[in-house]
Amino acid sequence: MRTLTTLSHLSPCLIPSPSCSTPLSPPLALSSRLSIPPATISRIHSGILASKRHPMAPVHSNAPSSPALISSVGDLFDFILSGPLIPKLGFDSDKVAKSIDSWLRCGSQLCRLFQLQEFNLSIPEKARIYHYYVPVFIWCENLLLNHKSSFKEGDEIPPLVIGVSAPQGSGKTTLVFALEYLFRSCGRNAATLSIDDFYLTAEEQAKLRNKHPGNALLEFRGNAGSHDLQFSIETMTSLRKMTKKGMKMKLPRYDKSAFGGRGDRADPSSWPDIEGPVEVVLFEGWMLGFKPLPNEVVKAVDPQLELVNKNLEAYYDAWDKFIDAWLVIKIKDPSCVYQWRLEAEVAMRNDGKPGMSDEEVLDFVSRYLPAYKAYLPTLYAEGPNGSKPEMLAVIDIDEARNPI
Repeated sequence: MRTLTTLSHLSPCLIPSPSCSTPLSPPLALSSRLSIPPATISRIHSGILASKRHPMAPVHSNAPSSPALISSVGDLFDFILSGPLIPKLGFDSDKVAKSIDSWLRCGSQLCRLFQLQEFNLSIPEKARIYHYYVPVFIWCENLLLNHKSSFKEGDEIPPLVIGVSAPQGSGKTTLVFALEYLFRSCGRNAATLSIDDFYLTAEEQAKLRNKHPGNALLEFRGNAGSHDLQFSIETMTSLRKMTKKGMKMKLPRYDKSAFGGRGDRADPSSWPDIEGPVEVVLFEGWMLGFKPLPNEVVKAVDPQLELVNKNLEAYYDAWDKFIDAWLVIKIKDPSCVYQWRLEAEVAMRNDGKPGMSDEEVLDFVSRYLPAYKAYLPTLYAEGPNGSKPEMLAVIDIDEARNPI
């Protein structure tokens, strides 16, 4: 095992590779370039790790050299190795030791991003960063390096598309936010998309609702059938071609607050711009990777699911076939989704913001639970269609959203 004797992780480059030569940007400045709305950033910060809030931690720019701090890094190394994702993501003590500078840089930068005190983290905070976000990022970074090395010099290299499939409320927004931040901090051009960005317009959603009266699963946006798949294909195809400098495109966004909460596609003038070359795309959604099942299986869960199941047949060509690598966040019981949503709404009401009542939360989640119950077992057992074992990570989380 490598002996840890330095704290060189506080140098200005995030990952020690030839391609990483961009100095770290201040968190707030970099956050403004990410495709995360300010309200979401605020929500992420206020709820991170479900622990006490910390004041802004000072930026440590000089490598500490006291025996106590060197010892603390040794303790952190042991803590990293105790994480549940170490074997699952193909790490061991030697691999972590060889790349420990990268682990520590990532952790330091995330502490700055989430305004945590780097050398005074609570156990939940330390676990969330070093047992979850950092190992997942380094796994993704390794996949990206392998992806780029598979092309010949001079070739146009399409971005690596990483799909993040995770139930609502499971923390995927925060995870993707952290990953995009780390990629950009390393000078890698990253783009984020959600399946929400491809919902039908309000007008088209109304037509769908009127076409299938009485089907609660298609009354509102969410389930298969409520997305503009051709728009998704066009967007993903364009993103894959963003391989050269000077190329530009807009990333679609959806406004869930429009029409009294029924939602509508945001005006294109508000969509964020992305410039080429794009190196990585993070594509997240609650039903990414769901596969159609035999009708008798879905009807046994909910007869209304039969039409949703039929609609799902077209989704592979619109979404999954564009995805190179997968992060699947696994939960034990779909009922967690209700509890997580309820917690979020209660927090909003306590802050004086409009939020759904307990009954409205139950109604909202009930429109998604049939799909969870029908499709999650197959997703967890088989993985998404076309996924390769070496490009798939299934991460079990508990009710506190921590890896187990």
